[in-house]
Amino acid sequence: MKNDSVNPQDICIGIDLGDRHSQFAVLERATGELLEEGKIPTTARAFERRFGSLTPVRIALEVGGHSPWVSELLERAGHQVIVANAYKLSLISRNDKKSDRSDARYLAELAAANPRLLHPIKHRRAQARADRCILTARDRLVGCRTKLINSMRGMVKTTGARLPATSPTCFHNKVREHIPAELIESVGPLLETIAHLNQQIQRYDKLIEQKIEADHPAAKQLMQVDCVGPITSLNFVLTLDDPCRFRDSRVVGSYIGLRPKERSSGKGDPELRISKAGDSMLRSHLVQSAQRMLGPFGKDSDLRRFGLKLACRGGKSAKKRAVVAVARKLAVLLHRLWLTGSTYEPLRNSLRNEGAATASQAKQQPAAL
Repeated sequence: MKNDSVNPQDICIGIDLGDRHSQFAVLERATGELLEEGKIPTTARAFERRFGSLTPVRIALEVGGHSPWVSELLERAGHQVIVANAYKLSLISRNDKKSDRSDARYLAELAAANPRLLHPIKHRRAQARADRCILTARDRLVGCRTKLINSMRGMVKTTGARLPATSPTCFHNKVREHIPAELIESVGPLLETIAHLNQQIQRYDKLIEQKIEADHPAAKQLMQVDCVGPITSLNFVLTLDDPCRFRDSRVVGSYIGLRPKERSSGKGDPELRISKAGDSMLRSHLVQSAQRMLGPFGKDSDLRRFGLKLACRGGKSAKKRAVVAVARKLAVLLHRLWLTGSTYEPLRNSLRNEGAATASQAKQQPAAL
């Protein structure tokens, strides 16, 4: 550093992580004076050489693809690491003079002023990140299969024919005889690819079940809830990682991005869409569970009754809002079951309300003479 007389405890460092190189800026907390700035390769060896022997200081960096391993490396060196939520930092994302140098300096200045301004996030454990890659890989294969099936349906439509409705797992077997002869040569390899994708997806399904049995018993507990399968339950456990991170279970819905945005002012309080600020894959899984719960085959429960009541308020949009509301309540319920380890009671609130109503009616009846 340029000024060796500065106490390391009075120093803040901002690092803008890049895929190849990372820019850093060193500031003095009290004065905001820039003591040093530079660029280093985004490798473990370069970070250890630059920050490993440094006296512990406060370091701020943005969340991203490299932030998990970088933050762990810096914490092992004894530094106070703050991982900033990039979604919240409009000061950086909307800067009309954006550059790696300015981003690194802004991170250091915000960390020096008040770390809460960075909206710090906590990374999942390394094992949770590794296990969650199984879910991510499966999700990518399912997406590829969906695109191939839709492409085949579109090709067949150009000939005036149609492929029958069937599940993706049976698609390659049931549609073969419905493909026009002139397209067999074109779409034959696609059918073989879809069949191979089905095999790989089934392998991931078995691996997910093995992971739940061996390493994640909490996910098995969450499967008590109707329409919550192994994929959704394991994704929930791995995404949250630690149930004690949240002081209130109701915060979990906001964490996953299922809370409506808010833009209230003196002029009004408009109804806005959900924030979608959390993990998109978990949010999608919870919404799918809510859709099945409100569907014709969903079992009777407090959540189902709540959702159907909302859906009856009118129109197609009411059904969509009901699905999102049920997904949000489902997230709260799953977190509460995980945190307390209690047994799921589908009609707990309904039975309690019915019991209270019965007791109230009994009190109102005149006593027998």
